[in-house]
Amino acid sequence: MSLFDLILLSVGLSMDALAVAVCKGFALRKTTLRHALTVGIWFGGFQALMPLLGYLAGARFKDAIAACDHWIAFGLLLLIGGNMVREALCGQEEKQPDAALSPRAMLPLAAATSIDALAAGVTFACLDQRIHVGGAVLLIGCTTLIISAWGVRLGSLFGDRMEKKAEILGGVILVLLGVKILMEHMGVI
Repeated sequence: MSLFDLILLSVGLSMDALAVAVCKGFALRKTTLRHALTVGIWFGGFQALMPLLGYLAGARFKDAIAACDHWIAFGLLLLIGGNMVREALCGQEEKQPDAALSPRAMLPLAAATSIDALAAGVTFACLDQRIHVGGAVLLIGCTTLIISAWGVRLGSLFGDRMEKKAEILGGVILVLLGVKILMEHMGVI
């Protein structure tokens, strides 16, 4: 796998995290560098960890992972997105940005957006040619960190102007992302 291929893979894997980071920015509205870095580190860390775990698990668990990864991502994104919409419609906002960035809030999002990276790691183990897994994992993690941090800021710019509509939009985007992942793995799209 060439460096160019790894860069494309890194950017591709970070797109789910970007969508969720934008949604976080919608909800946070007023973001700081700390907010952006917190989201970036969660998403980048998981995007780096998952391909490493996938590589270590290797081809042995490939079929088991492929059989359920889309359902896990779909379920997590449906719950998180649905909850965002419910909170916006019921007027239940997170009063403090720190609550939106707590481990309880970030862990399921980071896990849901990095499941595809686990499968990519399994692919690394199955490649006939040698790949420097450490470098690939570092590139994937750093790319996702940067793109996610940028996404939080982008979402904040729009969220500040749109307030509750932005939070509803963010929740709908997460639900649609989950549906898209499910449909892709079912061969519908």
